[in-house]
Amino acid sequence: MAWAILFTAGLLEIGWAIGLKYTEGFSRLVPSVLTLAAMAGSVILLGVALKTLPIGTAYAVWTGIGAVGTATLGIMLFGEPATAMRLASIGLIVAGIAGLKLVG
Repeated sequence: MAWAILFTAGLLEIGWAIGLKYTEGFSRLVPSVLTLAAMAGSVILLGVALKTLPIGTAYAVWTGIGAVGTATLGIMLFGEPATAMRLASIGLIVAGIAGLKLVG
């Protein structure tokens, strides 16, 4: 169950990272409120997952999910470059997450 909670926390991290783009410096009310809610939810769920998961593993997985999701959505939503090196680097993060899941 802790892994599912951690995964959800990671998804919320993606949500707030992408949400930051839409807040326009926290000058837009609805995107700002949603972004702040995602931030709070992400950290709260990370804290819940940490009741049973090791901090090093959980934090690395949480940030990895956020990094991979945000980089992928940056490519899809904002036309950021999808170079071979960038995609390979994202793949390495995914491999690291999978490795931590296997040993954690």
